[in-house]
Amino acid sequence: MPLIKFENVNKVYPNGLHALKNIDLEIEQGEFVAIIGLSGAGKSTLLRTINKMHDITDGILTVNGQDVKSLKGKELRKFRRKLGMVFQSFNLVTRTSVIRNVLTSRVPDMPLWKSILGIYSKEDKVIALEALDKVGILDKAYVRADQLSGGQQQRVALARTLAQNPEVILADEPVAALDPITAGQVMDDFKKINKEMNISVLINIHHVDLALKYCDRVVGIKAGEIVYDGPSSEVDGEILKQIYGRELAADEIMGD
Repeated sequence: MPLIKFENVNKVYPNGLHALKNIDLEIEQGEFVAIIGLSGAGKSTLLRTINKMHDITDGILTVNGQDVKSLKGKELRKFRRKLGMVFQSFNLVTRTSVIRNVLTSRVPDMPLWKSILGIYSKEDKVIALEALDKVGILDKAYVRADQLSGGQQQRVALARTLAQNPEVILADEPVAALDPITAGQVMDDFKKINKEMNISVLINIHHVDLALKYCDRVVGIKAGEIVYDGPSSEVDGEILKQIYGRELAADEIMGD
């Protein structure tokens, strides 16, 4: 059974925008998949239907055999614990320490009184420190988040996601706000986590060069439809033209 499966999925917003059109897509455990396409093509919508941030209009979407459309309340919260989400904005509490930011991912598993008082167990602290070590910033654990660079803050956000022990990481433009060198470092972290921990990673990304360099598979979306789905090694100028509707300049391929 695929880890994630879309079957004839459509998403129509209340304003009539048909954001996803008859999507058929399967993601296997351990894949590293880039979703590319123009702004407004449906990339973020596709990503956010997986954890039900957006409801699908019709079709069937399953994750680990669970029908996502039917999930609600406690079931939905439990389901989302297995889906890590990393955004372009780091969503950190900048006036507190790095480790406390990572520990927030442990709150849903804690008794209410402990979460209110911010009392974390030794086990939770070990999990948080291990997550920081995996992304190479263990030495920053007790530094305030606002003292870090943008790339380091994104790594904290990634560590926070790792600390919730996800089966899948959904990343929505995680390197869009970073310079090229830092973006490459963060992509290195995603690749390492994907390979060493066998966590499936789906990344919505504008940097075509990074998508082709780091991801094993590319899904190209144009106007809500999948127009390419295959190995990144087979993506050439003609395929990019099919996805973007025109030939891309060198600076566009690099996400500038």
